[in-house]
Amino acid sequence: MPPPDKFEPLLKRLKTSADSKSAADGLARAVKTNGLTSLADREVLTTITDLLKNKNAAGAVGIASLATVLGPVVLPLVLPSLPVLIQLYDEKADAVRTAAQAAVKAVVGLTPVEAFQTVFQVFVDELKGHTKWQGKVGCLKEIARFVDLRGQEGKDEVASILGTILPPIEATLHDTKSDVSAQAVKTVTTLCLALPNPDLLPHIDILVEAMRAPTTVPATIKALSNTTFVTEVTAPSLAVLVPILTRALNDRSMEVQRRTVVIVENVCKLVRDPVIAAQYLSPLLSAVEKIMTGASFPEVRAFAESSHKTLVSAGASLDIVQPPPRDMEKETDEAELEVMPLLPEALAVPSPNDETAPRTPFTPMFAQTMRYSARLVAELVFRNALIEADDERWVRCFGVFVGGWMPDGRAAAKDLAHKARSHFLAIEEAKKAPTIVADATEDVLVNTVFSLAYGALLLLSHTTLRLVRGRRYGICASNGSGKSTLLRAIVDGKVENFPSQDEVRAVMVEHALQGEDGSSSIIDFVAADKALSKVPRPKIREQLLEVGFDDERQSQSVSSLSGGWKMKLELARAMLYKADLLLLDEPTNHLDVASVKWLVDYLVSQDNVTCLIVSHDSGFLDNVTTDIIHYESKKLVYYPGPLRAFVDKVPSAKSYYTLAATSVRFSFPPPGSLMGVRSNTRAILKLSKCTFTYPSRKDPSLIDVSCALSLSSRVGIIGPNGAGKSTLIKLLTGETAPQEGTVYKHPALRVGYVSQHATHHIEQHLEKTAIAYIQWRFQAGHDKEVLEKVTRVLTEEDKKMMEKEWVGKTGEKRKVEMIMGRAKLKKTYQYEIKWRNMEHKHNSWIPRDDLLAKGFTKLVQQFDDLESSREGAGSKETNGPAVRKHLEEVGLDGDIAQYNEMSGLSGGQKMKVVIAAALWNNPQVVVLDEVTNFLDREAVGGVAVAIREWGGAVCIISHNMEFVNALCPEIWNVEAGRLTHQGKAAIVEDAFLEAKDKAKPASRLASRKASPAMTPAGSAAATPAGSDVESGKATPNSVIKKKKMTRNQMKAKEERKRLRLLHWLTVGGPKPDSDSEPEI
Repeated sequence: MPPPDKFEPLLKRLKTSADSKSAADGLARAVKTNGLTSLADREVLTTITDLLKNKNAAGAVGIASLATVLGPVVLPLVLPSLPVLIQLYDEKADAVRTAAQAAVKAVVGLTPVEAFQTVFQVFVDELKGHTKWQGKVGCLKEIARFVDLRGQEGKDEVASILGTILPPIEATLHDTKSDVSAQAVKTVTTLCLALPNPDLLPHIDILVEAMRAPTTVPATIKALSNTTFVTEVTAPSLAVLVPILTRALNDRSMEVQRRTVVIVENVCKLVRDPVIAAQYLSPLLSAVEKIMTGASFPEVRAFAESSHKTLVSAGASLDIVQPPPRDMEKETDEAELEVMPLLPEALAVPSPNDETAPRTPFTPMFAQTMRYSARLVAELVFRNALIEADDERWVRCFGVFVGGWMPDGRAAAKDLAHKARSHFLAIEEAKKAPTIVADATEDVLVNTVFSLAYGALLLLSHTTLRLVRGRRYGICASNGSGKSTLLRAIVDGKVENFPSQDEVRAVMVEHALQGEDGSSSIIDFVAADKALSKVPRPKIREQLLEVGFDDERQSQSVSSLSGGWKMKLELARAMLYKADLLLLDEPTNHLDVASVKWLVDYLVSQDNVTCLIVSHDSGFLDNVTTDIIHYESKKLVYYPGPLRAFVDKVPSAKSYYTLAATSVRFSFPPPGSLMGVRSNTRAILKLSKCTFTYPSRKDPSLIDVSCALSLSSRVGIIGPNGAGKSTLIKLLTGETAPQEGTVYKHPALRVGYVSQHATHHIEQHLEKTAIAYIQWRFQAGHDKEVLEKVTRVLTEEDKKMMEKEWVGKTGEKRKVEMIMGRAKLKKTYQYEIKWRNMEHKHNSWIPRDDLLAKGFTKLVQQFDDLESSREGAGSKETNGPAVRKHLEEVGLDGDIAQYNEMSGLSGGQKMKVVIAAALWNNPQVVVLDEVTNFLDREAVGGVAVAIREWGGAVCIISHNMEFVNALCPEIWNVEAGRLTHQGKAAIVEDAFLEAKDKAKPASRLASRKASPAMTPAGSAAATPAGSDVESGKATPNSVIKKKKMTRNQMKAKEERKRLRLLHWLTVGGPKPDSDSEPEI
């Protein structure tokens, strides 16, 4: 290696020798040996810069050698030479041109991806100010090369700033020099391929062509109109689309305008960030308004109006004020001020005149390095790249530039980068410090900064999770915000910097058992848990006893447990784990009042266990929580105190307390009419003396139960866990059949059933979207789920019944093949029977009573279910827009319904899908089994308002007494298998009381709409089941209408009248009434 006094010969050789490459490499090695200060002390950089200004190839060779030998540390010093190097692209001498191109490649190759915009600005300035085509082509090539060199990381960086960098490059597409425009097409294509939207990637070529040649815009719009957009549309995609859509909206063709406004609407629906929508979509608003008011075709105006509404709802506005551009100089000054104190004294020297003044770089050249690195630091802070996983980015943006000036450069680079990142992280945490009340005596269990995403959807961004031992945190946010996802990420170890399970034992308590068919006994089920293999069986027994499982219940199978008892079993298992952090996801679901109180008492008593709770039960949260964590703008914000204290501070969260204070509006479809039901209080669904026992249990779950529902019923079913509430509902809806007693159901009745386990309905269809599920279920014009009920599936006995011969009036023997149709017959129905091995012309119409008497009950009920479902759903279209609108009416976001698979939906979103499916065929009765368990308070309020305004019967099982008491004047209390009635029951009237019916409409459904708060009058009977209407006995007040007489009967009456008059004339006595008939 040459000593310091050899710099001068090397510089001389660089200026005069033909072999400038070896001289430049020698100089670079000498600088590397003697330190970067020699660049200034020995005037190395000055000499190379002077050569460049004189258009000497040696200058470009010197820059290339410095970049190659010294590496990234020299980048801030050689970057200012980039414009001069680009100027050399125009030189006629091949040596100069080649050296300049090699130098530019070397410099660009050192640039980190975070500095792409800085380098790009140099190229853009040259594109605008350069007059010769060679330089323009060179700039365009280097931009494309930068993206290609960095791979996916480079594409992500380009995508994030595409809206800024694309417009100036787009201008070169129209350059008159073909070489420039051809390279511009390649460069723009490379940039657009960085788009993170897979829906647009197949159309990149035609999009670029539309930018180059406006005449191709109609063809581009036609291609885009045949594209189904399903991926979230972000800023990069809008940066490409909006200019093209703007041109298309101003096209004269009505067809192009129509297609464009439809594309605008579809794209807007996928823009989830209102800030991005306001920034990019607002320019489209005026053009859409012009079409909405001025298009000659009504169809185009209608599409434009719909598109305009979507634009406004997405956040676009004509009055939008675009945010001011970032003040990079100010941000750089602030970053430099913060990092200077972190440098060693050898690099940052104090002011000789003022000890309190900030330290300054020790040389002008190092000051240039600090300015460049401070700019990159400001960029990292702006992007919130402050967690430990970002250390590598801090090394390449700050550490390598500053560490290269120190003897142990590589180690110093890592140390300085870590210090800088930690320093700015502390600054960010300090900004949020007021939201967390710290205490010196607190035992902090977890304190980390992290981000959380679900697929491509960012749920939380660089937020702090801080948990103190012994405190109980309630998480509040709307459905779909990611509450359960956060708990699952913690237990799966996917939260950045979260302590390991060895340090903090985190246990998840959720509804994992719901819907399982466990055949093992309860104690065996717990003992089989591998995590509890070292726990002795007596300890397991004691824990089960503590949560209410006596020895008899411990021996029962898991499948026999109700939802509430299954949750208790999960809690017992969690307690055996001895958790430091208990993660509870809707723990009160399916728990009765006594069990909820027990859970509150238990959690409050655990001084050393931290709880993170997701629950929609406001009373439970208020009683158990010490702090509330609220999702706000993708951040976790902490509020000390229980729920009521949080509501005082955040009035907009009042819906967590009051059902009426909801901004969510559900809309239930009106119920269909029922044949023969002219009164809202006639029994349409009834149990009479029913007893039911599960196969795996000795004792019956329901004993001698009698009850009924009418169209005006609002029934709340309450009782402790395992009392038989869900079993009662299953009997009413036909899910199961009683061993004793009878179940009456109006033949045309449609029942919408929402199970307490939402996956009960959709567990076989999780790969479908919500819209696809409803289309599958009702595509045949009826509800496929109805035919899958246990009570409607033909058993072997039923199949044998089908072999039973039917003897006709002529003595001919026939066998029933199937029921083909149904028609009204007086007050009941008759059915068209297709006989086996006989043609359709021999079909017969058989009265319902005759079929039931012959034992064809299940066949008749199966056909009744099919027909009633077809009557409700058959008239509805199952196209995408219709189903989407229906799902939106029950509170599910339309885009989620259309594009997201149900496997990725939250519990509340799945519940909304099930509610929508239950209401699709316009049922007259809706049965909601624990529907509030997975809905947030806003949605529960929306359901309550919808039920109050609905015109059909409602039956509700819920431990949420606030919900039940607000809606249900009639209460069925189920305890120990027996049913008792409380409150007001709807009166069951005869459906055919002509005297009353003449004074009121044929149906009172319309009147219920007018008066949703109508309360049925009190009944002398304790329950509608006490009525004899269905048995055919007339009530004391019934009026029997006389039938119209036939002609022969009228002749006979006239003859009797004549004979009475003749008898009076002959015998005498009181004169007979000519219109009265004597009693017989």
